[in-house]
Amino acid sequence: MRIVLAEDSTLLREGLARLLAEEGHEVAAAVASADDLVDAAARHRPDIVVTDVRMPPTHTDDGLRAALEIRRRWPGTGVLVLSQYVEKRYATRLLADRPEGVGYVLKDRVAQVDDFLDALDRVAEGATALDPEVVRQVLAGTDRADPLARLTPRERDVLHHMAQGHTNATIAERLQVSQSAVEKHINTIFDKLDLSQAAGYSRRVLAVLRYLGV
Repeated sequence: MRIVLAEDSTLLREGLARLLAEEGHEVAAAVASADDLVDAAARHRPDIVVTDVRMPPTHTDDGLRAALEIRRRWPGTGVLVLSQYVEKRYATRLLADRPEGVGYVLKDRVAQVDDFLDALDRVAEGATALDPEVVRQVLAGTDRADPLARLTPRERDVLHHMAQGHTNATIAERLQVSQSAVEKHINTIFDKLDLSQAAGYSRRVLAVLRYLGV
């Protein structure tokens, strides 16, 4: 997998680059600003970019805006965004246009190497990978009048894992239930969220977007 990495912290940038290289990935470029990220993406055409949200030149949402620009110019490029904190507005901006092949994870997740690499792989495969803490905080803020309030606790658990980008088989393993049970829960989720007849976008993606309030 060819990767372009953007992180303004030299220590974290070099650590990530080394980790990815040790896992057999090609780190085509490791840059320290949002402008350099877009330039590197144009030059190397990576399979995926990994970028911080807050980067030079303004240290606000430059990394996110660079990621959105890359998605616009090269739609097949996966984007995994790193953030120090849970910031729902950034996650929703990233997912609002086309959620396939995007991820939003907290920097703390990098220390949990297997989880970080799993999110990277899922994004590269075209799935959506969201940090469990992002999903948890979105769920905690759900209004009782929202359609999500119709879901049972188990259905919320299933949707929670769907939002992280896990397959049915992985969800079944994590919840210690059968895969057929997960499939039944998902079909019920689609019904309760009025997505049974949805066309175009995958109902799975639409359910996740509804979950995040996009």
